Amino acid sequence: MKNNHTLIIGGGIVGATLALKLAQAEMPVTLIDARPKRSEANWQQVLGKRDARVYALSLASIGLLKDVGAWQKIAASERKADYTQMQVWQLNGRGELLFGDSDDANNSNDGNNSNQNSEPKMLGSMVEPAVIEHALWQRLSASDVSQYLTVIDGHKVVDMDWLGSAQGYRVTLDNGRVIDARLLVGADGRGSFVRKQAGIELDVLDYNQTAICCAIQTDKPHLATARQAMLPTGTLALLPLADITDEDNANPEHWQSIVWTLPRNQALALLEETPRYIADKLAAASNYELGAIREIESIASFPLAAQQAKSYVADNLVLIGDAAHGVHPLAGQGLNLGMLDVKALSEQLTHDYARSGNKLWGTNQTLRSYERLRRPHNSLMMHSFSALNWLFAGSLAQMRPIQQIRNEGMYRVSKIKPLMRLFAKQASGV
Repeated sequence: MKNNHTLIIGGGIVGATLALKLAQAEMPVTLIDARPKRSEANWQQVLGKRDARVYALSLASIGLLKDVGAWQKIAASERKADYTQMQVWQLNGRGELLFGDSDDANNSNDGNNSNQNSEPKMLGSMVEPAVIEHALWQRLSASDVSQYLTVIDGHKVVDMDWLGSAQGYRVTLDNGRVIDARLLVGADGRGSFVRKQAGIELDVLDYNQTAICCAIQTDKPHLATARQAMLPTGTLALLPLADITDEDNANPEHWQSIVWTLPRNQALALLEETPRYIADKLAAASNYELGAIREIESIASFPLAAQQAKSYVADNLVLIGDAAHGVHPLAGQGLNLGMLDVKALSEQLTHDYARSGNKLWGTNQTLRSYERLRRPHNSLMMHSFSALNWLFAGSLAQMRPIQQIRNEGMYRVSKIKPLMRLFAKQASGV
């Protein structure tokens, strides 16, 4: 067995990206994923279907995927929907926020501006989870990282023992295999086994809301715009989906991914209805922003809650991604926050390792530095999303003073172009 600097538990997007970053830095790393390995035929079967879910990848997340060689595969597959604008509005309210280069493009028509024919800048890209995972798993088996990277799939971790700061952790799998590592990384999602075994507690906020997700085909094209309506019942996001069939390509930009937040009881009652009924209600809720809904697919739901680990680190142990934090989906930033965790942790680890003369790996000082970088930022994002949700949804949000403040605030912000550009930059993560 190779001398593992790092053992990552959880082979999702965040865990796989960190594994690749460390392997590229020539750091021995083992990645454990409980899911069985898929053959290429299995992958193609999964990818042959349109997924209602998409991740709104920021430019920072795209840059990280480029660094590990995965974005190039995603781009080559054309299974992505870039967006150049973000539109946010409230039903029956004043003010609309439109982020992007539309104003710059319009202004460039004045005079002899040389940029008048330039393409709008991409703000991010909508990509289905399986598309990202497929690209990452292709990279995990590539020859340029195989010397430093071991992947174990189809087995769960059943026990983990701390052997002291000098040795780290000993992990036992369900097949009896034992693995030692200096640093243990929990990238195993919201219900993290690693976090629970380490005795790290959670702060949890239940929104008493449920999100309905589905894929819809609309009368009008999305025009590379990510849309979000702030409704009294919760947010409604209409996000561009990639065109995957010949029919789609002949009539492009008509498929959207939907995340519709509703009070839990209302969502559960709606899910009992027919797909056609749900589609009609959804079109009406969006005020027919993209016209009627022709088709609806892959209807699913999930309860909404925010959570944050009270600590991201312990001796020889660190949490990243959903194992450390989970936010409201209204801004689509959950995965992007996890990818920023990967960037910060990989940089901190490799920097401190080099500074120690290649002797120290994953020390408490290094891990605490990562936590100081990421936890306050993630806390701010989590509470900001909670505040926005409170500001627009629920009984208090419908009181006239709150409505007036909200309407005036959106209207004023929409008129301050430098502030709008700043918000767009923050959303891009760069």
